[in-house]
Amino acid sequence: MNLFFRELKANRKSLILWCIGILLMVAGGMSKFGGVSSSGQSMNELMESMPKALQAIMGTGSLDISTAGGYYGILFLYLMVMGAIHASMLGSTIVSKEERDKTVEFLLVKPISRNKVITWKLIAALVNVLIFNIVTFISSATVVEYYNDGISLHGDIALLLAGMFILQLIFLFLGTAIASATMNPKAAGSVSTAILMGTFLLSIIIDISSSIDFLKYLTPFKYFEAKQVMFGEGLDVVFLILSASFIFIFLFVTYKLYKVKDMAV
Repeated sequence: MNLFFRELKANRKSLILWCIGILLMVAGGMSKFGGVSSSGQSMNELMESMPKALQAIMGTGSLDISTAGGYYGILFLYLMVMGAIHASMLGSTIVSKEERDKTVEFLLVKPISRNKVITWKLIAALVNVLIFNIVTFISSATVVEYYNDGISLHGDIALLLAGMFILQLIFLFLGTAIASATMNPKAAGSVSTAILMGTFLLSIIIDISSSIDFLKYLTPFKYFEAKQVMFGEGLDVVFLILSASFIFIFLFVTYKLYKVKDMAV
């Protein structure tokens, strides 16, 4: 338990900064809706006239940006990226930072196994991600309701953020798996971030070229799109199963490879 609180304290400042960042992103992003909402349908027509590649990068797709919900759907793409980056960096550092900070001796003198060490670290990471999501939900629900003339979209936003939470878990445990294999924070962070950006770029390419739509199963950023979750059929069962599979595999690798120098099991 002491290790759990130690990890929470160690990541406290970083979490506060990320939460401030997500607050500013939601508030700043939705504030622009006030400027485009008066344009209404003309803004949708302008977006439709743009090249498909630009539409994909901006995340417009088939969303109606004349509504607060549709506009938030565009913003949600970037909230997902921000949340995934936070989770990936957290996972890669929380596991291997003992080597970086030269605090491995702290763990070596503790009468606990390496499995307990990694378990408490993962629980602390999950709490960080959960707090990040709670802040995102409260800020999103409040701001969207304000720009939606007081009409609540809490249910839709909660469903979206449930998808984002699952996405974060995928990249969190990807980061811990890579860190457990390397025990090098810089290498783990670089590799996990490269994979994250690669899958994000793949999701954009898929939007541009429908002929490679079958590749959507390889990028988690296609699993929880706003157009599907809010205005489609909700969370897709196939994508949920794939997400659970990725999470299980990354967790298995994390526990299998985690080590702290010559620490006894």
